[in-house]
Amino acid sequence: MLVFAIAWFSATAASAARLEGKVVGLSDGDTVTVLDASRTAHKVRLAGIDAPEKSQPFGHRAKRHLADLVLRKQVVVEWSTHDRYGRMVGKVLVQQQDAGLAQVSAGMAWHYKAYQRDQSPEDQTAYAAAEDAARRTRTGLWRAPAPTTPWDFRHARRAD
Repeated sequence: MLVFAIAWFSATAASAARLEGKVVGLSDGDTVTVLDASRTAHKVRLAGIDAPEKSQPFGHRAKRHLADLVLRKQVVVEWSTHDRYGRMVGKVLVQQQDAGLAQVSAGMAWHYKAYQRDQSPEDQTAYAAAEDAARRTRTGLWRAPAPTTPWDFRHARRAD
């Protein structure tokens, strides 16, 4: 199993692309717009996390927390795929800090385990540990007795 994980990570790291630019906008607590050197805007979904929807409790706080981390700052995006909406999906680093991990640590997002296979084994472990710590200390959205995950929230809205 370890050999498989190392081979997978090596293949993923080798195929990862890099985008550098300035964050000029945010859609919510897990999606940013990055303007590159040629002034091309790129929508980027932070890999490994899912933040509350804007109409959910903590949705606006999650967006505000992410804005404090990245808005109007230079970032590096390590990405290797696009989602079904055409957004890049990647790790957003600001001054070498992982913004997605910071969101989870602050209780502003869930570790999106349904897509953790797209993360390195190290990131899977770090994000899971950050969510566990935030839950244990009732940080951010974990103050609520039973916070609704964004994927359940979206599913319930589609069922209406």
